Amino acid sequence: MRKNLIETVMGAVVLAVAALFIVFAYSKAEIGKVEGYEIKAKFDRVDGILAGSDVRMSGIKIGTVTSSALDPKTYFANVSMNIRSDIKIPEDTSIAVSSDGLLGDYFLALSPGGADEMLAPGDEITTTQGSIDLMSLVGQMIFSQTNNDGEKSN
Repeated sequence: MRKNLIETVMGAVVLAVAALFIVFAYSKAEIGKVEGYEIKAKFDRVDGILAGSDVRMSGIKIGTVTSSALDPKTYFANVSMNIRSDIKIPEDTSIAVSSDGLLGDYFLALSPGGADEMLAPGDEITTTQGSIDLMSLVGQMIFSQTNNDGEKSN
């Protein structure tokens, strides 16, 4: 009987520690909607950008991608972002899909403009640069290198 009591107590301790870990991880992960305002942008390609991806300015996270959807008329990707309310973005700001290196996560990088007017909630950033397909670039580089080598040998 004593052995069962010890096993029960140890099991309860393990479950309590697991619950504390989950609560701690949830509180540090900043999960949930950030208080702020929504802005939008249209891209030709958004490879790697999903709901929850970071929106950064000068390398600092200032918001989160809330949704992305294909516009059936223009075939562009419509991306909505939630930006922290303490960050004001000039209306001539540009936005690009970027990554943390070859194997890193993708995020949206904002480059602020110099306009005095700021984007209002629901406004759209018009200067965008979509993601670059690295495999296509490598393929083009190899093809052009092969082409150049072939021309030199003639």
